[in-house]
Amino acid sequence: MAEKQMDINTLLTQKMIENRTILIYGGIDQDLAKEVSGQLLLLASLSDDPITIFINSQGGHVEAGDTIHDMIKFVKPDVKVVGTGWVASAGITIFLGAKKENRYSLPNTRYMIHQPAGGIQGQSTEIQIEAREIVKMRERINLLIAEATGQTYEKVAEDTDRNHWMTLDEAKEYGIVTHVAKHSDDIK
Repeated sequence: MAEKQMDINTLLTQKMIENRTILIYGGIDQDLAKEVSGQLLLLASLSDDPITIFINSQGGHVEAGDTIHDMIKFVKPDVKVVGTGWVASAGITIFLGAKKENRYSLPNTRYMIHQPAGGIQGQSTEIQIEAREIVKMRERINLLIAEATGQTYEKVAEDTDRNHWMTLDEAKEYGIVTHVAKHSDDIK
């Protein structure tokens, strides 16, 4: 049974490479960032044809999301990102790594932006240091969202103060999503 599962996974991986497609599903962490970065670099080394990423994520580790965001911008091929299910928190950071014209959404996807959170423990000095870093991180992420969406920094800062959920239409109006894809042919 394990051998059959490995054959299916190998076949799936080969087909995804042939189709220049990457899947990001679930929590974002360092292992996922390494995997997606490797896939982006591999696909970029094979050709300059566009790469498509499908993302369904509740978010996760901020810096892991930053890594994938930066790699999307780093590789030479255009990267198209398609939101499906939900795209939240660090998932938004990844989603906004694509050029505005390359941001797609399936019809029933929800989007959520918010400020980064931290679970800080230790001595008061370390807590103060970490709190300052979280404030810097929040400012950086708010600026990233503002630049990618065309919203003002002040609006983004207000909206990210708490969980700010958006329907597909609201995410389009906000500047997160550009195209709705009801069929694979809609992704151009």
